[in-house]
Amino acid sequence: MEPWISEGARAQDRAWSVLMVAAQDGDGRAYAVLLGEIAPFVRALARRKCRDVEALEDVVQDVLLTVHRVRQTYDPDRPFCAWIAAITARRAIDALRRRGRLHAHETKDDEAYETFADPGANKEEAGVAAQMIAALLNELPARQREALDLVKVKEMSLVEAAGVSGQSVGALKVNVHRAIKALRARLGGDAS
Repeated sequence: MEPWISEGARAQDRAWSVLMVAAQDGDGRAYAVLLGEIAPFVRALARRKCRDVEALEDVVQDVLLTVHRVRQTYDPDRPFCAWIAAITARRAIDALRRRGRLHAHETKDDEAYETFADPGANKEEAGVAAQMIAALLNELPARQREALDLVKVKEMSLVEAAGVSGQSVGALKVNVHRAIKALRARLGGDAS
């Protein structure tokens, strides 16, 4: 350990190292004590990287799970606190990246759910939409309409739908694909 580290920190590191070695040897009691003692340390380390309380607790749990998975990799000749700190730093960075990716694809709209507060809300629009979809479905050729109904609406497997409709599995696939493509084209979506 580095010379500027206090004797108390060194003693703590040694104590945790002893507990981890015992845990590696199958001592469940030592392992439970170790996890209980390192959790505040991990939380303090993670707090340096994560300001969000929810993310912080997720990181702490992820670190403890990681320690559980990789506990046999700990080398007792190396400082335990440095090992935990490295795991915590990596898990915190992973969590921040994960949250960043999620937030990049999410938008916040507080009013998005208000239209559904009343059970009678949007009934007129839903009726019009249902009529429009029914009209679009009626425009499809009979085989495509049947394939779409069996496979997508009734959620039958291709084999079951083939038995009911008399179409081959390949024909069903083609007809479902063509039906969806036609509906997208009529609705102004991507027809590819």
